Amino acid sequence: MKKFLLSLLFAATLVSSQAKDFVITKYGACKDSTKLNTLAIQKLIDKVHKKGGGTIVIPKGVFLSGALFFKPKTNLRLLEGAVLKGSDDIAHYPLIPSRMEGQKLDYYAALVNAYQVNNFSITGPGTINGNGEKFWKQFWAYRDSLKKLNQVATNLDVHRPRLIFIWGSNNVTIKDVKIRNAGFWTTHLYQSNNVLIENCDIRSPYRPVPAPSTDGIDIDVCRNVIVRGCYISVNDDAIAIKGGKGPTAHTLPENGPVEDILIENCTFGETHSVLTLGSESIHAQKITMRNCRVDNNAPLLRMKMRPDTYQTFENITIENITGKCGSLVNMSPWKQFFDLGGSSEKPFGTIRNIIFSNLTIQCNNLGVLEGNSSDVVSGIVFRNSTIKAEKPTLKNAYPQVEMVNVTVNGTELVLNKN
Repeated sequence: MKKFLLSLLFAATLVSSQAKDFVITKYGACKDSTKLNTLAIQKLIDKVHKKGGGTIVIPKGVFLSGALFFKPKTNLRLLEGAVLKGSDDIAHYPLIPSRMEGQKLDYYAALVNAYQVNNFSITGPGTINGNGEKFWKQFWAYRDSLKKLNQVATNLDVHRPRLIFIWGSNNVTIKDVKIRNAGFWTTHLYQSNNVLIENCDIRSPYRPVPAPSTDGIDIDVCRNVIVRGCYISVNDDAIAIKGGKGPTAHTLPENGPVEDILIENCTFGETHSVLTLGSESIHAQKITMRNCRVDNNAPLLRMKMRPDTYQTFENITIENITGKCGSLVNMSPWKQFFDLGGSSEKPFGTIRNIIFSNLTIQCNNLGVLEGNSSDVVSGIVFRNSTIKAEKPTLKNAYPQVEMVNVTVNGTELVLNKN
């Protein structure tokens, strides 16, 4: 991790010393917030790339755009009062080879896209606003129409764009940016290493129109990612660890592990869960969440155990967490869209070395630890924590779970299998 920090510092210094600023309004972008600026901004990105690199600067004002594709040696900066606002017309996001929900497939481009752009940065203090309300309403209307037919809608049925998609890019920095109202996932990192997301404010609403599947940060086949000093409140998982799904997912080259992840000094508002392993994850390891505050009704850690996917979740540490949450942990079968694809495989999960320590938390209950019957579980430990719980219960299927110096409602907890 120290080498990672040094490489980020070197990359940031190199970029700042070499890059020139290109303000979009000097190259054809219009401050009329109703006028689409995609062509002007993309033309500038392409020009800056060809001239050797530089930073695309969004000045104060609201600038409407469809999908933008950043190129090597280009960066994005949003000044105070700047808003890059996504179009709410899916026609402004081309259908291209992509990655969604643990699969290689054609999908719609995000608002901000970077493919094989090493040393890419997005910096604030301005705002990237996905303008997602129209997409959210379409999703709920479609889901409700299928319910009347006793059918189920998937996330991919209603076409809607992500806000930021970074693919195959190393030494990436996203810093001091307000990131709002994604149509779909908010920040998706795929096959990208050495990433710093720092001091960002990431939000999508629960009300009046809920923003479905707007995960704050999706980390997908990545190594060495730091999420630091961020505020995240979204209508799905705050931070989700991805990597692939299906009975042969672990053999496919587009899939892989997520490892060496540090989440620290963050605050988590409303969300479905703070840190989620799954629902498309084959191997998550060496993940630490520390020195964070929570203010929600969700689990600190959720492990979605797919019976159609081989999964290994190991060496996960949750420490020095304060505030209010729904539960400490939720590990349970995840059978949504179960699909063995005709395979005779019998996938199972392996869970080991999951440590919760130094928690000072108020919660509804301690949680659930009940995976699929074939899952192998060892080394889940809760230690040195003070918990206040409305229901001081942990629904636990595993004798290997330990409690060491854990006080619940003023009484040291003695763990029983139940």
